[in-house]
Amino acid sequence: MTDLKQRLDINDERYRVIVSVKEDYLDGVISLAEGNRILKEKLGTCTPDEFAFAEQRLKGAYKDEEILDKMDDLLALFDGVLVRTDNVYPENHPLWAYVEEINAVERIVVEAEALLRETHFIKNPWLALFDAFNQWRVHLSRKQNQLYPMLEQHGFDRPTRIMWTFDDGVRDAIRDSYVLLREDKEQAFLASMSDTLEKLRDLNSKELEVLYPTAFKLLSDEEFYIMSRNDYEIGYALIEAPDLYVPVGINDNTGESRPLGNSGTYNSANGSASQGVSNAFLQDLAGLLSKYVGPMQQEVAKDQVLDVATGKLTLEQINLLFRHMPVDLSYVDENELVAFYSDTPHRIFPRSSNVIGREVINCHPAKSMHVVKEIIEKFRSGEQSQAEFWINKPGLFIYVLYTAVRDESGKFRGVLEMMQDCTHIRELTGSQTLLTWDKGYVGEQGDTDSASPNRAVDVTEDSADATKAIEDEVDESSESSEEDVSIDTKTTLSNLIKANPDIVDYLISLNPKFEKLKSPMVKMMAKVATIEMIAERGGFDVQELLERIKAFMNKK
Repeated sequence: MTDLKQRLDINDERYRVIVSVKEDYLDGVISLAEGNRILKEKLGTCTPDEFAFAEQRLKGAYKDEEILDKMDDLLALFDGVLVRTDNVYPENHPLWAYVEEINAVERIVVEAEALLRETHFIKNPWLALFDAFNQWRVHLSRKQNQLYPMLEQHGFDRPTRIMWTFDDGVRDAIRDSYVLLREDKEQAFLASMSDTLEKLRDLNSKELEVLYPTAFKLLSDEEFYIMSRNDYEIGYALIEAPDLYVPVGINDNTGESRPLGNSGTYNSANGSASQGVSNAFLQDLAGLLSKYVGPMQQEVAKDQVLDVATGKLTLEQINLLFRHMPVDLSYVDENELVAFYSDTPHRIFPRSSNVIGREVINCHPAKSMHVVKEIIEKFRSGEQSQAEFWINKPGLFIYVLYTAVRDESGKFRGVLEMMQDCTHIRELTGSQTLLTWDKGYVGEQGDTDSASPNRAVDVTEDSADATKAIEDEVDESSESSEEDVSIDTKTTLSNLIKANPDIVDYLISLNPKFEKLKSPMVKMMAKVATIEMIAERGGFDVQELLERIKAFMNKK
């Protein structure tokens, strides 16, 4: 791990002054005004990285909670001392993308403040704004899964843990305000918005003043290049995905440029920037399999047959199997380091290859750390072997199972996390013995009880009857409907899907940005998103999109 002090070029004498003033203030020895005066007299100015380094080094004396509660005061302590940076970074640089997102959300905040000043409350403009605000979790998620892990590799973990708590505060504030808006609790909603906007701006200020300048000084161009390659997997908030950041001196052999759009998914088949992730994935997996095949020379060829205890598979086949599993898997080894995750296209929560080798405790917000620690401790001691959790919301059910991994002798070897979207499974009733081809989106159950255009074959029938059943259903599906689907710009995606589940695939064909409609979370969003909102997100003229959808829905 790189020496943080050396990397940031911290001066010992200045560092001691900063720590001394911070500690005296936290201990109540000096007032905020007195501390500010001392800093101005002895330092004059303080750089963001000096401020952050001192916060990191308070680790032994103060708990994170104490620093968290006093963070705004600590920043006020450095009022007129902390150097304000201009946050100008090379175009397409990962930090440049963060700043662009903050600029974009600030424009939304200004619109929200204008609405708060209106004498009459109108719901629709607020719904449109929250279509943007709800994207902010992508900004936070990319920061937590990309930037934080890079900083932690250099021993810079305390400020990131504290900031993660602020991230959660902003996310929760946006969510809670949105719930009040949806439930038509007008006065409570308006009262909540001032606090929500203040929290959002405050967090953005902390990122601009401390996090980004420190990261720019601490991380190398090579690290930012790796980060840029992986950022696209998670996606971007309110901006188009930038091109790949390739610093001078870096030879990007792939010759790939990052496609525009916020699809947030890597796909090696379509030429996107996934090769680096795929190679890293294969190398990590090869390491995990080494106990079965003995010491490896250098790298396992993807077509080399491996003995995996209960069969023989190539590394490529194993990779494909993990990628096509209907569940998400993550593995944390006995040293509590993240060793593996399955890179499935339907991932419920985002991951990036930067989490590999990261301490699992730093992959969770502060409020969850005690739970993670307890699970690992009880698994390691043998007291427990499984822990299960579930998220149950209207139209969404996520099941999470943690399992202790032990070898043949019973020695603790790590933790396996399994996560599954069980929304569709919980909706199933009765029995189904029909083979049904259903192109519905994730979590949507096909209707097998009524006559439908889905080809259905009873698996208990003989081949002659099955063939006849297929012919009958093809005839049924070819019968034309005399009634058009009635829709307008206010029609929700949920109603469109009910009328024709293939509408999701159609929208994706119009713009790859809509690929996220395949995610499990779409069931909640679909009840709110209107054709008008979809048009705005995809850059379509609303009337043009409406006519296209009408033509598709009414197509014979």
